[in-house]
Amino acid sequence: MEALVQSIFNGLVMGFIYVLVALGLTLIFGIMRIVQFAHGEIYMISAYCVYFFAVVFGLNLFLSFVLSVVILGIVGIFIEKYLFRPFRGRVESSIIVAIGLILLLQTIASVGFGTQTKSLPTMIPGIVSLLGAKISWDRALAVIVGLVLTILLFLFIKRTRLGQAMVSVSQEPEGAILQGVDVNRISGLSMSIGCVLAAIAGALMGSIFQRVEPVMGSFAMAQGIAVIILGGLGSIPGAVIGGIFLGLLAGIIPLYADTTIASMISFAIIIIILFIRPTGLLGHD
Repeated sequence: MEALVQSIFNGLVMGFIYVLVALGLTLIFGIMRIVQFAHGEIYMISAYCVYFFAVVFGLNLFLSFVLSVVILGIVGIFIEKYLFRPFRGRVESSIIVAIGLILLLQTIASVGFGTQTKSLPTMIPGIVSLLGAKISWDRALAVIVGLVLTILLFLFIKRTRLGQAMVSVSQEPEGAILQGVDVNRISGLSMSIGCVLAAIAGALMGSIFQRVEPVMGSFAMAQGIAVIILGGLGSIPGAVIGGIFLGLLAGIIPLYADTTIASMISFAIIIIILFIRPTGLLGHD
């Protein structure tokens, strides 16, 4: 029972990290109609920013976390305006830009910090006991932050004018323009929010595993894409359900199978679900 509780909680930790990454991808895809393949590198750069401020510069860890998130939010606005906006509606060109951005950010990380793995301090030291299982506070923080941010994003989209403008742009861009919605502003906002969510996920994961390396974004991006495909392209509730589902699979299946086999089983389950429902769990035709 202790091992099962531990595995379920670890699965929730990974699930909410996947959710944060996938929510950003979903927002960007829904509004800009591009898959931001460099999203994983935003996740990675955030962890390096926390490392720079907290370990190299010696600032408080939580202040470093906030600075990293703010910086990546601003970077998101810059990326949308100067890199992706000129190629809006041109899928092939936006993919090339994203690949170039991947190489650029990985090179910056490798040159600036080296290719050796760096270590981040734990956000909150100590453990808490839950049904006999020992759970670290930094993992509990990841679940709490992921849950709170997911709820806040839902409220933002449903209850604010900007959120409703984002919905209108994602559903009918031409109609939104006729209603006076500034599409450029909404695109920049979606990219910025997406980068903020990825930055939070990257900083949390860097602290939980105390590992920061230039290629850490590749795994996050792969899982994020799997989540949005499973949940349904453009569906925010689908991204949440898909992320938690994949996280729980990643946490529970290794209890009964080898890690490699567990990974194969997880993707086999995804394939079966997509055979039954090709548009994803909450996707639309």
